[in-house]
Amino acid sequence: MATHGNPHQERRPLAKKPNYDFERRRKEQDRKKKKDAKREERLQRKRDGLPDLEEGAEGAAEGGTEPQADGQA
Repeated sequence: MATHGNPHQERRPLAKKPNYDFERRRKEQDRKKKKDAKREERLQRKRDGLPDLEEGAEGAAEGGTEPQADGQA
């Protein structure tokens, strides 16, 4: 848009360039929050004397599926 006729008329800026650094930083912060929350939950479960969900789930899944896969019940 040319502004030759009216010197007081403002030029409209082009579309804003996306701020990828901001988006990347936000994702990293979200990942860190999630990781810290998981770590805190694991520590709390350890303090309470309960098994970790990850270890318990893996052990139950592996132990439960192996005899059926081999055909030995």
